[in-house]
Amino acid sequence: MKLTYEQISAICQGAVRSAGTENGVCLYRFTEEQEELYKWISEDFYRKSRATAGVKLCFETNSTVLSLRVNVRVASSRQYFSIDVMVNGEPAGYLDNFSDIEIPQDYTTIQCPRGEFSKQFDLGEGTKQVCVYLPWSMAVEIQELSLDDGAWIKPIKAAKKMLAFGDSITQGYDALRPSNRYAAKLAEALGAEEVNKGIGAERFFPALAETREPFEPDYITVAYGTNDWSRLGEDEFKEKCYAFYAALNRNYPNAKIFAITPIWRKDYTAEKTFGPFHKVSEDIESIVKEFENITCIHGFDFVPQDEKYFADLRLHPNDDGFEEYFRNLYKEILPGENPDEFSV
Repeated sequence: MKLTYEQISAICQGAVRSAGTENGVCLYRFTEEQEELYKWISEDFYRKSRATAGVKLCFETNSTVLSLRVNVRVASSRQYFSIDVMVNGEPAGYLDNFSDIEIPQDYTTIQCPRGEFSKQFDLGEGTKQVCVYLPWSMAVEIQELSLDDGAWIKPIKAAKKMLAFGDSITQGYDALRPSNRYAAKLAEALGAEEVNKGIGAERFFPALAETREPFEPDYITVAYGTNDWSRLGEDEFKEKCYAFYAALNRNYPNAKIFAITPIWRKDYTAEKTFGPFHKVSEDIESIVKEFENITCIHGFDFVPQDEKYFADLRLHPNDDGFEEYFRNLYKEILPGENPDEFSV
């Protein structure tokens, strides 16, 4: 049984819109207005906005198999991708373009094929919950999603919404598996649907915050600053940072907003026009004090200062690094709670 455009759209989480194509379905995490902003400012950022970071398909079914065929296109500076298929919270398998090669410690520049890929997954007997995580690194056209003939399917919807703003780390660089990104884990722990606005190399961009989403978020996470430090002066940074949070506060006065300061980076002692790296965190904390619904969370120590937790050995967490990031962030957002005990 091949799912229709309407059925795929109904089981989607993390996309604000969908579109039928000649060969399938595309799912988008940015509104058309937001994509146009990036289209005029940066062709690279516009391409990254088409990546399916945070987009997943969640449903209940009695089907014993799932067949998936996709066409993936470049939407980041990385060539690898993975689609994670989970059954009742456990991995049923992966569709990727790197499982047949040896992965080095720094795998960020590995050369991998793009184009059409397909795979069949064994879901097991009985009723189960299935979640298909789409890649953070690629734009995906779903050409076929099929279940057993005669099987039933019921969409799973999260009770809450989490809007995640940020740079490459929020987009997902460099998790091998999209289900291991910190934003994915945090949204699941909060019982929320993740809508991801992360863009690799992005800084505070007030025009993005001024646009409104077609939903009311319960939680908003904001994790910029590391690119601002390396590319801006402090005065310009403070102006844009304030404007960003002021716009969020106006648009979503009832949301719980968390301002996450940058994690450790290996070159944090380098001399920049901005000044010392710690000033980014200090400035963000000072700026958000004005807003009652914004909480500042200091992220510098979220990931251990050890190359083994970073895919590029200096800046972008790997899957183990994202696990540390998630656990420490979760404890700040829900103090006293155990991240091992949340229900997905």
